[in-house]
Amino acid sequence: MNLLDPSIVPEHAHDLKTEAREFAREHIEPNAQEYFQAGEYPHDILEAGQEAGLVAQDIPEEWGGRGLDLPQLLALTEEFYRADAGIALTLQLASFGCEITYEYGSDEQCEEYVRPVAEGDQISGLAVSEPETGSDLAGMQTRAEKDGDEYVINGEKYWIGNGVEADWITLYARTGDDEDNRYGNHSMFIVPTDAEGYEAEHIPEKMAMRASKQAHITFDDCRIPEENLISHEGTGFMMLADFFNHGRVMVAGHGLGIAAAAIEEAWEFSHDREEFGRTINEFQAVQHGLADMLIGFESARALTWRACEKVANNDHAGYWAALAKTAATETAVDVSEQGMQFHGGRSILDERRIARVYRDARVPVIYEGANEVQRNLIYGQAP
Repeated sequence: MNLLDPSIVPEHAHDLKTEAREFAREHIEPNAQEYFQAGEYPHDILEAGQEAGLVAQDIPEEWGGRGLDLPQLLALTEEFYRADAGIALTLQLASFGCEITYEYGSDEQCEEYVRPVAEGDQISGLAVSEPETGSDLAGMQTRAEKDGDEYVINGEKYWIGNGVEADWITLYARTGDDEDNRYGNHSMFIVPTDAEGYEAEHIPEKMAMRASKQAHITFDDCRIPEENLISHEGTGFMMLADFFNHGRVMVAGHGLGIAAAAIEEAWEFSHDREEFGRTINEFQAVQHGLADMLIGFESARALTWRACEKVANNDHAGYWAALAKTAATETAVDVSEQGMQFHGGRSILDERRIARVYRDARVPVIYEGANEVQRNLIYGQAP
């Protein structure tokens, strides 16, 4: 079955979608289980993705990328995550945070930091979440204090993709304490990971997306030059708000890819497994379950692609991004759980793709703003 058919995808994204599917079949699918069980960072697949022009290519052409737009990125995303969420996350995190620099940073910053990522010579990261604060952007406590022509950074960040592997990260840090303007107290910075006072360690043994690495970062009087401030002090929150609208459409794509994988596995297994002298797909209860999986998936995919258009056109973007992220990621949880049920006892075996998909589905409902927060945004921004 071809659940990710291109009929719903804008025509200009079809070629990119084909590129992504072919790459996923050659490089991601055959290695997915091995990297999941080993919990290792897929350096070789990342390098192949860079060489294929499928990593960090949202970066504009003037800075070395292909300038892929939001529909093209979504078309790529659902193909990669269908093949394996952990490897796909590694590929997408290779340029995480670059968008903030090329959208708001200086030409000098883009030349020094963004271009090497687009050309596959470096990878980046984005550091926002903290050990005690996840979705409350205005509550982050890591601080950057101005000291002469430098900023001195102290604090911690948690769940940071590429915190160890990256050459540099985009850091969200507190620079003010105005209680009357809690959304104007944070700024964005470029922090090289070899800066003195920057320490990062991998968060060990995750249950899901194990081919992607997240880190706990500590900043201990970490000094960076003042020219590493992106734009102006106090603009960090608004930068992230726009960034996350695009990001949540991508996370909806994560959910779609994972859901498609779960349905494929459930469909194939139910047509092969025999109980009481017939394959289990002949039982009406199973047919209804599979039908419900398809209803949920197609509904979430239609919503996601509608949201993609709305966000790309900046048409009530926050509302549509939250709708899509919530619907698609929760659909992934629902259909993967149903897929586990159809697999019976064999569902818990490590070598079963459905077991990997089931674990992976639990993650996107949390990152890029937990779905409880998305529901607040949906209610608050409803037209």
